[in-house]
Amino acid sequence: MADFKAEILQEEASPPHAAQCQRCELSKQRQRVIWGEGNPHAPVFILLDNPGLREDKEGNAFVCGTRETLQYGMREAGFDVNLVYVSYLLKCRPIRAYNKPLAREACFSHLQLQLEEKKPLLLFGLGNAVVQSLFPDQDADVKSFRGTWHTVQGISAAFSYHPLAVRRRPVLMKYFVADLKLVAGKINSLLSR
Repeated sequence: MADFKAEILQEEASPPHAAQCQRCELSKQRQRVIWGEGNPHAPVFILLDNPGLREDKEGNAFVCGTRETLQYGMREAGFDVNLVYVSYLLKCRPIRAYNKPLAREACFSHLQLQLEEKKPLLLFGLGNAVVQSLFPDQDADVKSFRGTWHTVQGISAAFSYHPLAVRRRPVLMKYFVADLKLVAGKINSLLSR
């Protein structure tokens, strides 16, 4: 990954109802709402837990480790970055401790609205927080959900490890790339019809 250069994906503006949202305690610690990034009309909707950092301390845009690992995995899987839209369970980056279950529950209506508006062909969820939010079973985890297709709001969905988990444990990269290939294969099949 040392020679890999990830690109900064275009951020989509947040709708006013989300930018003014006061449903959870994150509204008191956020600097801004990040609705999503990438191609807003993409057939693949990638879902992460939260947006993380997009700027350095001086306010200059940069690609964080999560985005870099995601794009690297996509390249390794032969997956076109223009086919994806990336969004989050939480629409802002947490700065300090917060009640995770309540915040995810409060933000869930934003995700449902996004999925209804975007109408993606496929959903690709990354990380245990995403799996547990979409399938509220205490035993739900990426390890048991990855490698097969599921359904979320009528959308075919696949799951994999969070890019930061892959970054911290490089042995997971082969599974991450395999899961990306699964999604790439299905979307290429759907688009070629």
